[in-house]
Amino acid sequence: DLLVALMPSQYSETYSDTEMSYLNRLISQVLIPQGNFFQNIGSITLFAVFGTAISAFIVGGGIYFLGQADVIYKMTMTDSFAFGSLISAVDPVATIAIFNALNVDPVLNMLVFGESILNDAVSIVLTNTAEGFAGSDVSTGWETFMQALGYFLKMFFGSAALGTLTGLISAIVLKHFDLRKTPSLEFGMMIIFAYLPYGLAEGIKLSGIMAILFSGIVMSHYTHHNLSPVTQILMQQTLRTVAFMCETCVFAFLGLSIFSFPHKFELSFVIWCIVLVLVGRAVNIFPLSFLLNFFRDHKINPKMMFVMWFSGLRGAIPYALSLHLGLEPIEKRQLIGTTTIVIVLFTILLLGGGTMPLIRIMDIEESQSRRKNKKDINLSKTEKMGNAIESEHLSELTEEEYEAQIFQRQDLKGFLWLDAKYLNPFFTRRLTQEDLLHGRIQMKTLTNKWYEEVRQGPSGSEDEDDEAELL
Repeated sequence: DLLVALMPSQYSETYSDTEMSYLNRLISQVLIPQGNFFQNIGSITLFAVFGTAISAFIVGGGIYFLGQADVIYKMTMTDSFAFGSLISAVDPVATIAIFNALNVDPVLNMLVFGESILNDAVSIVLTNTAEGFAGSDVSTGWETFMQALGYFLKMFFGSAALGTLTGLISAIVLKHFDLRKTPSLEFGMMIIFAYLPYGLAEGIKLSGIMAILFSGIVMSHYTHHNLSPVTQILMQQTLRTVAFMCETCVFAFLGLSIFSFPHKFELSFVIWCIVLVLVGRAVNIFPLSFLLNFFRDHKINPKMMFVMWFSGLRGAIPYALSLHLGLEPIEKRQLIGTTTIVIVLFTILLLGGGTMPLIRIMDIEESQSRRKNKKDINLSKTEKMGNAIESEHLSELTEEEYEAQIFQRQDLKGFLWLDAKYLNPFFTRRLTQEDLLHGRIQMKTLTNKWYEEVRQGPSGSEDEDDEAELL
């Protein structure tokens, strides 16, 4: 039905049963979730929150104590933990692209990628927490630690709750106020709800990044289904384009900054920071993976643990955070910025470049993928994030079809069962047969209109004459 609805009517009947069967199988392979983001949400959250905090404490504490021992450049405790927090933001875009090209274990792919989604926001909150206590008047280090912990928990859970609440409200509003006949108003409401949590969070001194992240996940999972097909396509492509442009600009700025700003390079500081980053990543991945295996059906084996440790690439987020640190004197700020750039380049070139040989050597690649043509490597984290979240979308089913699907899926448990049984029916609009027929007609009309415009071309009837001569 999907194929017939999307194809021009004059061609929808020309496919043989074999071709239609192949196309259906191809589409099913594309639409089947790979790795299931929400099924692994517990493991992803543990790695992203507790793992990032562990890495930040290892790096920050190591820099502080090495500085006190006069081994490297001496920094205060708050400055050390601020640097440890910002350098703990991972961006394994190159590794994820290679994972997709080689068809590695979908669970490994989703764990690495899911961690990188939440990790950036957690790292930003940790950095802001450390920076906020730079001039603290608290008498003891223990009191400072407890206040910093309370501040972090307030920022994290408060921002996450605000973003989640905003996303759920948007789903309810667009479910009960049917705006599908006015796509422009629908699109405007989505833009407002998308950026509302950021403004609210910043206004009440919470983390706008954390709020908009959780709001985006919730809106993608629920609100998306309450939109008309036209607005769904428009919203996805518009925001994906804007995100890709922003992502490109940030990485371009990172490259240009190597030659645009004054630097302070200390070899001992850089070497010890790289060592601490690798050690912090190891203390993050291996113990937490061992702990998670007691609760997971799909175990994280030692090979997967090693690849996850090796996937700790750093990207543009650490450098952007380093530019906003208000460190004094200026040479300290230059040292942090230069060291961050070196670590980013080291991890991208060495670790990212060594990912494919590592996967080959450790034999993690699925055996079937060796007999298939390799996929193109796409280095866009925003597109990967969109595909991962969209892969969780349920099909646009009618009431009867949805209930039948839930009845057949007896393997659902935990949050997935709660979501499928109660949350999804409450927050999303279930389609009737009439709605489904109207959507098919709308998509077929748009496709036929597009086909006619392409076939006629800018000169109108001349293309028809040329086509007649060819026939």
